[in-house]
Amino acid sequence: MTGRSVLVTEPPGDRELWLRAANGDRDAFGELFERHAEAVWNHAYRLTGSWATAEDLASNTFLTAWRKCAELVLVSESALPWLFTVAGNLARTESRRLRRFRRAVDRLPEPGDVRDHAEGVAERVDDDRRLREVLAAVAMLPRGEREAVQLCLLGELSFADAATALGIAESSVRARIFRARAKLRAVLPEGASR
Repeated sequence: MTGRSVLVTEPPGDRELWLRAANGDRDAFGELFERHAEAVWNHAYRLTGSWATAEDLASNTFLTAWRKCAELVLVSESALPWLFTVAGNLARTESRRLRRFRRAVDRLPEPGDVRDHAEGVAERVDDDRRLREVLAAVAMLPRGEREAVQLCLLGELSFADAATALGIAESSVRARIFRARAKLRAVLPEGASR
């Protein structure tokens, strides 16, 4: 047996992968996608309350990231806050589109009463309804509080990372979250925020 040593290297960080991706390295971008796709999808779902919409938003977030690799701003050496911000912007655009669609649908005559007897579907619909109530309440918050809630409470970023992403002090993020929670408790029906 020889005394060869095996060199173990750590996987490249987000910064290195984004630099390589910005230079056209598709494999580096693919690695970033694999690293962050689930977190972006989860964030998109928490913003929209829809599995299908979250899937579309996650795909569009990474499409935007590929197109704008050179514009990426890392927070604590992570691309995730930037990706969450892009997903949030896309979710707002999608929300406006859905509101226009709902207004058009509301003008249509009421269809017959269609019932689905699958208990699991009913529970999922109820959960989605509660999430939409929460999201509607979050949408009514002032912009600064809404952004802090989306990044910290829905996106599960730390206060420090959210502060960096928003370009404000961490104490400002904490204050926005405190005010937002008080407002949400006042307007949400009991049990909707669970």
